[in-house]
Parts: sequence; structure tokens; C-alpha cells
Amino acid sequence: MTQLQQFNYTIRLADDALILGQRLSEWCGHGPILEEDIALANIALDYIGQATNLYKHAAQLDTQKRDEDALALTRMEQEYNNILMLELPNGDYAATIMRQYYYTSFYLLFLDKLKSSNDAFFSGFAEKSIKELRYHVQHASDWVKRMGDGTEESHKRIQEAANQLWPYVGEMFGMDALENELANAGYAVDRALLVDEWKKQCTALFDEATLAMPTEAWHHKGGREGRHTEHMGFLLAEMQFMQRAYPGAKW
Repeated sequence: MTQLQQFNYTIRLADDALILGQRLSEWCGHGPILEEDIALANIALDYIGQATNLYKHAAQLDTQKRDEDALALTRMEQEYNNILMLELPNGDYAATIMRQYYYTSFYLLFLDKLKSSNDAFFSGFAEKSIKELRYHVQHASDWVKRMGDGTEESHKRIQEAANQLWPYVGEMFGMDALENELANAGYAVDRALLVDEWKKQCTALFDEATLAMPTEAWHHKGGREGRHTEHMGFLLAEMQFMQRAYPGAKW
């Protein structure tokens, strides 16, 4: 694995964590109940913490000598490589919960495989992060079941969220030349091999929650190449404001 490959792979993982953490942080002060306000704020902090560790590692590999703050907060929109689902607006609470379940159930499987990476940093990062992800999956799963098997209104909303987000889940399992090469060398995870187990877990939860699994076969893609939805620019404008208004400020 070359230094550039390691940098690019690290940035992908960091961008996923940062953008999801930013989106979840928007619920702070707006949660449906106090316990959920606190829960999502803490989950958001978990992802920001993961992103910080990843950006610090990427900074050590960066030929442009940018530090973790510059990597996180000063790049242009097309330089971010997060998957598209994570940048979508939160929507109602059902939409946020379904995004959480779709992604965290995948991410837990991903980290479990990344533990076996030949790269010491990636394996160590996965080992540490798995402890947080187990709680994230449990939290999202409990809410999917509660909404799906709850009132007529809650069932309707969580089913609509499942259907609307489904066209974005395929990108989680996408493999390109970089990840194929690193996976074949034992450094990265072959995401495509996670599909069957993820769908099996999804189906079991949906059955318990009395939800219908979506069947749409077409999926969005482009985030890994820096082609984002119209929502990404607005997210970055808010997230990067302080750093761009006061470059290099310390507090």
C-alpha cells in the first residue's frame, strides 16, 4: 500500500464519519424527547471523534502538509468523498433513525472485517470504534421496531423513510479500483462481501418491525468521486463557516 493509497482510503472513512456526525449534531436541542436529544448528541460526538482520529492519521500522510482541521474544514465540496446518504437532510425523526439503521448496521459489519487489516492503524481504529457502533446499531434497531410496530402514523413514517433512503444504500457496498486493490492486499474491506449478511439482518429487523423491505434495484452513486447532492454545499457552508471566516483561529 502506497502512502497516497493509505491517505485516500483514510480520507474516505474520515469524511463518512465527519458528515454523519455533522448531520446528527443538527438534532441537538431539537430531539423529540430529552433522552433522544442527549442520545443523538452523544452519537454525533462518537462520529466526530472517529473523524478526528482518521484526519490526524491522514495529516501524517498528506503531501500538502495539512493538519486535521484543514483536512476537515477547508476542502472544497468536490474534494469530499463521503457516501451520499450521509449528507442528506435529517428529515423527520423516522428518516434520521432509518438512515442510522441502514448505515450503522453496515458500518458494524465493515469494522468487524477491518479489524483484520494488515495495516496496524486501520485494525486498531476498527477495534476501538466497534464498541461505539454496537450501541449505535442497538439504538437505531430499537427505534425502528418501536416505530414500525407502533401507531399507524409511526408505521407509515418509518416505512416511507425506508423506501426513500433505499436507493442510497447501494453506495455503501461500492468498490472501485482503489478499494479493490487494497482489499486484495489485505489492507481494506471488500464491501461487496457484506451485502448478503447486511440484507439478512435488515430483513429480520423489518419482519419484527412489521415493515416491508424495499425492492428498488437502482442506486445513487458519486460521493466517492466528489459528485454530491445539492445538500452538500449548504452543509459545508455551515460546518466550515468559522474556519473560513477566521482562518487558523485557536480557542
